[in-house]
Amino acid sequence: MLEKLLEERKLPPLESREIMLETIQREEFGFIPPAPEELTFDVTENVRGRFCGGHARRDRVIANCVINGKNFSFPFDAVYPTAPGKHPFFIHINFRPAVPDEYMPTEEIIDNGFAALSFCYGDVSSDDGDFTNGLAGVIFEDGRREKDSPGKIALWAWAAMRVMDFAQTKGDVLDLGRGAVCGHSRLGKTALLTAAYDERFACGYSNESGCSGAALARGTTGETVKQIVDRFPYWFCENYYKYSDNESAMPFDQHWLIACIAPRLAMAGSASLDDWAHPLSEQLAALAASPAFKTGLICEDRPAEVGEAFLQGDVGYHLRHGEHFFSRTDWQRLMEFMEIHK
Repeated sequence: MLEKLLEERKLPPLESREIMLETIQREEFGFIPPAPEELTFDVTENVRGRFCGGHARRDRVIANCVINGKNFSFPFDAVYPTAPGKHPFFIHINFRPAVPDEYMPTEEIIDNGFAALSFCYGDVSSDDGDFTNGLAGVIFEDGRREKDSPGKIALWAWAAMRVMDFAQTKGDVLDLGRGAVCGHSRLGKTALLTAAYDERFACGYSNESGCSGAALARGTTGETVKQIVDRFPYWFCENYYKYSDNESAMPFDQHWLIACIAPRLAMAGSASLDDWAHPLSEQLAALAASPAFKTGLICEDRPAEVGEAFLQGDVGYHLRHGEHFFSRTDWQRLMEFMEIHK
């Protein structure tokens, strides 16, 4: 059944990672800026004492970047288990700076043996059409963009890579071969782009990212390209606008974004009542990307039922009951996926 649905959507075939990544940047998100010319970190150690009941330590970090000769800084938090050993870790792109947060059950993450490094996307660049503040302000002259210049999603992805730069300095407590980037909704789109671009990430997880994220654009009954670029044009490069009501002209679809993460791990999570993100289109995108991976998505040839989790392949997918939210269940499935593939 799923294979028939994919045939009906007439998706562009997968290409090499280089071609797919270049196309997605040029036509959808804009080209991600290069790494900073200089990068240093200021660390305030153990800012809250007995964090998570003494099971974790929390450091506050400031990333200091020099870009185009200009200074830009943003904060993030790093929480590590106090248990000995090197720990797998998440870089969580979040909507808020709080630790823990309603989208990040920090103590549960720690108790499962993972570390969590998180930052608030608004500390990098505002979620609007203003390209003169934050990171955008040091990249763009007077906020002006070219057709393939990065939108806000690409800028948030750039920041996630700087957090990974910091993680690379913590090889004494982090398992650098088991780092995952994750996010919800627009930040799930960001997480996929981050993992697609930066091969240091062992896994990319998208939670209910929908249109322009983990969901196929062709044939969806959820959010469309026109609807998303009409409301949030600044998330994308201007080249993407021409695909409004014109998805069949796209030289790609979102399975390319997932496939760019191969041969590493990729996973998408959906919610049964989140029709806007369209769970079936997310499952189909994961399946369509599967040939790029060693094993791909291992599931039955039918739409997922509520509560099902397909975690055995290098592409994972799960569908939980509920609405648009980064829930504890989503984190539990993600941690289970990471443990299966350690």
